[in-house]
Amino acid sequence: MDIITAKASDLDIVKSISHSTINAVYPHYYPAGAVDFFLAHHSGGNILRDIEAGLVYLAVADEKAVGTVTVSGDEINHLFVLPESQGHGFGVSLLRFAENMVAEHFGTARLDSSLPAKTLYAKMGYMVIKSDRIKTDNGDYLCYDTMIKRVTKNAD
Repeated sequence: MDIITAKASDLDIVKSISHSTINAVYPHYYPAGAVDFFLAHHSGGNILRDIEAGLVYLAVADEKAVGTVTVSGDEINHLFVLPESQGHGFGVSLLRFAENMVAEHFGTARLDSSLPAKTLYAKMGYMVIKSDRIKTDNGDYLCYDTMIKRVTKNAD
């Protein structure tokens, strides 16, 4: 697997990975209003803004993009792996890659964890520092945790 910087021409791929994962996984954890909020948050415009800022990365295996992550300062965001590619270590590899990038300038990585990802982040050493919720359509709530982890740059 390789991890590459996404280009503007990769917008549809990044959006497809994000939306496919949200649509397949999130309805098992969140009500419809929260799922719709996630989909709107990961709009083409928001993704393109991050791509143009050089913040978005793609995991590519066997010449196919299987996952994505965004790294901005000390924050790790939007880590998604296609549902059919989950369970093969791509998410862990993307997370380690992002942590390594954060560690170049910061000692702590921060992320907002969705419910489906919380177990992975906890296994990787992240600790909850804050729990929050956002009221969405239909009176539904999107619950999430802010998590942190001390990070150091790994030698490759």
